[in-house]
Amino acid sequence: MDLRKAVCGKMKRDHGLEYNANQVIVSSGAKHSLSNAFAAILNAGDEVIVPVPYWVSYTEIIKLNDGIPVLVPTKKENNFKIMKEELQSAVTSKTKAILLNTPNNPTGSIYTEEELKDIAEIAVKNNIYVVSDEIYEQLTYDGKKHISIAQLGDEIKELTIVINGMSKAYAMTGWRLGYACAHEKIIKAMSSVQSHAVSHPNSITQYASTVALNGPQDDVHKMVEQFAKRRTYMYERLSKMEGLHCLMPDGAFYIYVDITYYMNKKLCSQMIKSSLDFAQILLEQGHVAVIPGAAFGTDNFIRLSYATSMETIEKGLDTFESFIKENLR
Repeated sequence: MDLRKAVCGKMKRDHGLEYNANQVIVSSGAKHSLSNAFAAILNAGDEVIVPVPYWVSYTEIIKLNDGIPVLVPTKKENNFKIMKEELQSAVTSKTKAILLNTPNNPTGSIYTEEELKDIAEIAVKNNIYVVSDEIYEQLTYDGKKHISIAQLGDEIKELTIVINGMSKAYAMTGWRLGYACAHEKIIKAMSSVQSHAVSHPNSITQYASTVALNGPQDDVHKMVEQFAKRRTYMYERLSKMEGLHCLMPDGAFYIYVDITYYMNKKLCSQMIKSSLDFAQILLEQGHVAVIPGAAFGTDNFIRLSYATSMETIEKGLDTFESFIKENLR
């Protein structure tokens, strides 16, 4: 109860959103909260609109709960965010939910208030749930602010399931603590699912999370400052490398890099036909690990993370750059 009240306090403090303890569920990580949400709202054959690129587990969680992910490609010129017309064209009579992720993994894009209003308008008009993954909400840069779509009025708040957790802002990844805020009937259904699956997160993590949410936030701000420096360094280095293109991320701690230039070229005498080929050669021959964009639904990209030390970032990019220069044909 103390933790659920702390979540309510955080939502009020950060977003002006009023929730009571019966509108909050605490789970074993934000991924578990997502699983609970889709188990609660989906019937077999229900469709969930998922903007592409997307975090790798979204589509699988939807399918595990008998839903159908409807993938909607987004455009680089729109910072990989779904636009009103694109969303509207994907809505059908079977659409149950829209999956929104802001700040976004893997792109680092943040939806503006106007963009969220467009999404909210369509959701309310069609009585569609919005599952809003806001796990990176505190990791934003250049004065940009995260806005929860649930803030935009009572009607959209009733349809929104806010997903969040302790892994990113509080660096509690291994502790596994996520939470969701929603209408009481949705939380009750999610609780019914969870009670037969895992019961609850361990009590030690719950006490630690209560302290994190209620206590001083200075360390979070210091961490964001360091992430901002690493982000700028990584972006500037990558932008100077031959054939690479990327957008400056507004949030999270990833950079999504366009590697189209390298497709159908040879790296270490091996032809690059996909992001998986590129990542595998880079790992096995260059000893640098990146995530292939195919995992996020866009095969001509790779994802790099700056959630590590500047020393590691510098070493990794040095190795990456020299390996490409020496082995690309």
